[in-house]
Amino acid sequence: MKFKIAALTSLLVLAATLAEAKPYQEMFPGTDRFEDADKALLEKLDFQQGAIKIPEAKATLNIPDGFYYLNAADTRHVLVDIWGNPPQAAEGTLGMVFPAKYAPVEAESWGSVVEYSADGYVSDADAASTDYDELLRSIKDSIAEANPEREKQGFEKITLVGWASAPHYDQPTHALHWARDLIFGNDMSQPHTLNYSIRVLGREGVFQFNFVSGMDQLQEIQSAIPNVLTMVKFDSGKAYEDYASGDKLAAYGMAGMIAAGAGAKVAAKVGLLAMAAVFFKKAGVLILIAGAAILRGIKSLFTRKKPSA
Repeated sequence: MKFKIAALTSLLVLAATLAEAKPYQEMFPGTDRFEDADKALLEKLDFQQGAIKIPEAKATLNIPDGFYYLNAADTRHVLVDIWGNPPQAAEGTLGMVFPAKYAPVEAESWGSVVEYSADGYVSDADAASTDYDELLRSIKDSIAEANPEREKQGFEKITLVGWASAPHYDQPTHALHWARDLIFGNDMSQPHTLNYSIRVLGREGVFQFNFVSGMDQLQEIQSAIPNVLTMVKFDSGKAYEDYASGDKLAAYGMAGMIAAGAGAKVAAKVGLLAMAAVFFKKAGVLILIAGAAILRGIKSLFTRKKPSA
């Protein structure tokens, strides 16, 4: 009897912590702020909070009240149907995390695409010794060298202005995060694009958050970073600290994760074999997501021309 009671208690606790899907009317009270067309789009989405099991990563995402999660199918709906990206942009995504105060149909909305790369254990030995300013210079040079060929193929040139937020390794959570300040095209006076990335290390791979937002939302995203860093909980035995001799090792280190997508020159320096870049469109702005699909070696996704806002 005691065993049955304990088992029942465990099930009740688990049920209480599992993700709760909400309709948009409950997620965003005061729905009169939405147009009828937006309501039709939001009606298709399940806004989840609580514990989200991510089997591919052998982990759980714990989504607090200040955020919500959309699964892979709903993420595709947002990226393709609402934000106007090509279908390929949603390939490989596990979902997205958004701040709860914005619905994805609103111009102010931003979110983080969630992916996982099962490349093995990434050593953090070079986290403290990496010269990130030198790495930035190498990435800038690589991007500049690749621009003529990029333009020849009909794509806009990319200028890496600098770090929007310098790389920082958070030791307690084993998470690396950084942001790049980018400009697309030849007009240096146009709005800058933000490329903010977080990598949470596990025993068998890397949990990836890539933020789709504008540069004007940098401060807002930075304030959300502490919450995002604590969302990931790997399954028992799969955390970074559980590494054991003989485990699969990733072919790149901390610098490699940052340099991904920068070009062949930097790739050679950090030992990466395949480089790529993925672009998402949000509110008429191209957002560079470098590093998510890249480390798996898939082909690039490009939008040829920047759409008008």
